[in-house]
Amino acid sequence: MDDLLLLILCSPSGAGKSTLTRFLLEALPEVTFSVSHTTRKPRANEVDGVHYHFVDKDIFARMVDAGAFAEWAHVHGNMYGTSTSEIDRAKREGKRVLVFDIDYQGARQIKAKLPEAVGVFILPPSMPELRRRLESRGTDAPEVIERRYQKALVEIEHYGFFDYLIVNDDLSRAQQALLGVTLAERHRRVRLAPVAEQLLRHGTLESR
Repeated sequence: MDDLLLLILCSPSGAGKSTLTRFLLEALPEVTFSVSHTTRKPRANEVDGVHYHFVDKDIFARMVDAGAFAEWAHVHGNMYGTSTSEIDRAKREGKRVLVFDIDYQGARQIKAKLPEAVGVFILPPSMPELRRRLESRGTDAPEVIERRYQKALVEIEHYGFFDYLIVNDDLSRAQQALLGVTLAERHRRVRLAPVAEQLLRHGTLESR
């Protein structure tokens, strides 16, 4: 297994995935974020190259044809994709965890190509609370909010595909749950076996 942990975070819009992702990046310096490409327009608080790589549909289509994406999908009328170069970048920078903020379609593609990836699905505490969160953001038109709300049930149906579920009913508890999952996966025997083997080799050489 590669030492780089590929951590997939998925949720319906409004369940708190972006907030939890920011928490994880701030809590663990060994974690980096996979910046996706998208054809949608940036929101007021979003920066190109930081939140997403914002590109037009022609550029996105050319990247698909060139095989540049580890996964890509149509989501809410736009296209989103994860470039394979993000995995290479994380390794070059010496990071230990690469977080993918993607939908269930992208998660399936990544798991198909990279089965060692770990999937975490973030659930809202209730559907009424999810609608309230969508409306309170104030960034989307009413028809967009309704489309996202209806899509949420379709997305939640795929919960069984993921390794972990976190109910974001209390942000602090959800943050600690995500941190616990990440640290536990980083310390799986298969990931740290090379460290143990190196200690054994060193001890054997000293004893000769």
